[in-house]
Amino acid sequence: MIYTVTLNPAVDRELVVEEITFDTVLRASQWRVDCGGKGFNVARMLQSLDTPSVALGFAAGKTGELLNEGLQSLGIETGFVWVDGETRTNVSIVSANHDRYVKVNEPGPTISEDDLAELMQKVRKLARPEDGWVLAGSLPPGVPPSIYADMITILQAAGARVFLDTSDEALRRACRANPFLIKPNAEEARELTGLPIDTPAEIAAAGRAIQAMGTGNVVISLGKQGALLVNGRQAWLAASPEIVERNPIGAGDSMVAGLVWGLSQGHDMPEALRRGIACGAATASHSGTLVGSLAQVTELLSQIQLSEV
Repeated sequence: MIYTVTLNPAVDRELVVEEITFDTVLRASQWRVDCGGKGFNVARMLQSLDTPSVALGFAAGKTGELLNEGLQSLGIETGFVWVDGETRTNVSIVSANHDRYVKVNEPGPTISEDDLAELMQKVRKLARPEDGWVLAGSLPPGVPPSIYADMITILQAAGARVFLDTSDEALRRACRANPFLIKPNAEEARELTGLPIDTPAEIAAAGRAIQAMGTGNVVISLGKQGALLVNGRQAWLAASPEIVERNPIGAGDSMVAGLVWGLSQGHDMPEALRRGIACGAATASHSGTLVGSLAQVTELLSQIQLSEV
């Protein structure tokens, strides 16, 4: 089974306006609401790939109920810890020609020590050998930066495989817990290592420096340029295919889903990277926060080539 953990989920509301301007009233010509949060984005992409998963995390209030119902309506099993307050709503304002956007994320509800203990107990109970766990996203108020490192320790001891996508101090601490794979973006890799990342060789060097912190595999996402994988002593660069980009928000989460999906099918890491790139590109080609389809991913996959760095 594949589990996703989203500690600070959200309902994503996207508004499309003719042009983004400031100090005036903008009128939306289109709008949509989707289940959001990095781990849930991964779960939605996995569902699109006909791969079941269980979505875990914290949820609160009427917005949390909306999120729970939305995921279940997509066929995604949920297992939330319900907390006081209200699950956050994140708002994106996107220009009609998709060349500019503004995104505002709420902080989320405050999590108590009892809430944390309940979630950790749930993780311990579910941890099994060979299962995949995606730990992703920011931390809500009240959650210590050691949370992901603590989860990784529990899961790895049970024989599970952990994929991590977070930032800041939570990322730094979790690297030392030896997750199977982490996926920082280029800026996060620079902040984590202090190294330049202007060329493929420099990006590979940063990936190896992160790997030396205690991580098995490192995938550094590079947006439109694709991603670079450091796997053992090898480094692979996968370029993104040509697409008409409509909304890049959530494309990195789809890439993580593609990596997990590829490995669950028995592919090695470089081949899983190709599938991750195809999933990210498929999602970026959609308006709103829709994810790519299996048919799109299959079509794009043939365009993606790997080069060793």
